[in-house]
Amino acid sequence: MKVGILAGGYGTRLAEETEIRPKPLVEVGGKPILWHIMKLYAHYGYKDFFVALGYKGEMIKKYFVDYSGLQGDISVNMTSGQVQRSDHQSQEDWSVNLIETGLKTNTGGRIKRFKSYMGNETFMLTWGDGLSDVNLDDLLKFHKSHGKLATLTTVRPPARYGHLEFDGDRVMEFSEKPQTGEGWINGAFFVLEPEVFDYIEGDHTQFEKEPLEGLARDGQLMAYRHTSFWQCMDTLREKHILENYWQSGTAPWKLWED
Repeated sequence: MKVGILAGGYGTRLAEETEIRPKPLVEVGGKPILWHIMKLYAHYGYKDFFVALGYKGEMIKKYFVDYSGLQGDISVNMTSGQVQRSDHQSQEDWSVNLIETGLKTNTGGRIKRFKSYMGNETFMLTWGDGLSDVNLDDLLKFHKSHGKLATLTTVRPPARYGHLEFDGDRVMEFSEKPQTGEGWINGAFFVLEPEVFDYIEGDHTQFEKEPLEGLARDGQLMAYRHTSFWQCMDTLREKHILENYWQSGTAPWKLWED
């Protein structure tokens, strides 16, 4: 099962970080959020990755080129410049394909660039800026059960502020940052059939607009309801939320063993 990850956007709402790096390389617990996303997929055995690059994509390329070489011990001969690595091997048995998809290409256009790589097979897709404890095996099983072209994972995000229930002016119940009771949204963990590419016109297409609207209109879009943890990282505040989870040792998305 191949996994496509969109990692080319500007991340303007996280400008404090993205002025110097692409959003997927913004770190949580000393590792890029992209790494955390890939670790989740790899935990379920999905390790064949295709990453759509755009803004500062060369930094993502450099990260993966250097990934194995910077792990373990190295010896440097300062006279000859020769570098000798230890026998340390990367614990990540991943295949990572880094694909240039254009600086200004929209989400749909980036996805369509995957067409020649995914072949005539079902594939998974997500954005490079959100973490979840979604069970990817159950998601795939749900997708296969209904026979439609597309499944999106739908979530109810945490409310930003404390929630109040009233009786007149008296507060009956106070809940700090509960999950919202209404308003299911796109959580961006997809399973897609290759026919979905036909719904994308070109580079200017926003996947969340015409393609998903068309799939829904044709009865080809199904929702997998995920009621557990999900958090995007659109702002510095949300980065701090994820960082606090990690530092406390309670990160819900960390399903893998160290």
